Amino acid sequence: MSHVARLFVDADLSQGALVPLEEGQSKYLLRVMRLEAGAILRAFNGRDGEWLCRLQVNGKKAALEPTEQVRPQEAGLDLTLLFAPIKKTRTDFIVEKASELGVRTIQPVITEYTQTSRVRADRLQSLVIEAAEQTERMDIPEVCNDLPLGKALAAWDRSKPLYYCDEGSAARPMVEVLKGDLPQAAGLLVGPEGGFSPREREMLRALEFVISVTLGPRILRAETAVVSALTLWQALVGDWDKGPYLA
Repeated sequence: MSHVARLFVDADLSQGALVPLEEGQSKYLLRVMRLEAGAILRAFNGRDGEWLCRLQVNGKKAALEPTEQVRPQEAGLDLTLLFAPIKKTRTDFIVEKASELGVRTIQPVITEYTQTSRVRADRLQSLVIEAAEQTERMDIPEVCNDLPLGKALAAWDRSKPLYYCDEGSAARPMVEVLKGDLPQAAGLLVGPEGGFSPREREMLRALEFVISVTLGPRILRAETAVVSALTLWQALVGDWDKGPYLA
């Protein structure tokens, strides 16, 4: 049933409880997809599992009537991505791919070498919703407001390791480190174009919960480093051992 349209809604989902849709969602279903009353869709809210729903139409407004739960709610990976924003389209790429690759929390951090302006978490949140709808995720990643790197580190849960992608050190390769650690909850930190400043490197290396890793012999662009690090994480620690949802 994976070909049936899939929609994220913020309302509670339970059998027979009508869910009014926002204007944008109604317009998309009725005008773009040209669905009619009675059409079957899938809906999820990150809390109540995934439901088959029947489309109800009243003029230009649409609503969903949940009829059957087809997937129970699942907890996603407890993985946080901390990254330094770059140019708008490339930041969008990072956020989209992080969502596709299972990140739970996306935390932009402002570093000394960050060259872009502050990011809008509300705009990026729409990207992660679309990515979750398309990739069969059962949860929606949280996009946080940007923080200075120091404040983000001060707020970090020190019981969780934070893997710091350090292209300028003699750290062990990330694949080697993860094979030995296999943490259930963690974070990945990727810096801006040009890397971290000497002061930031010293600060990071002084923190017990920060683990320096490398991604190989090449200097990667920031967005490439994010995708590479997340791919390694998924392959070694994540949920890639699970099959796709094909119901």
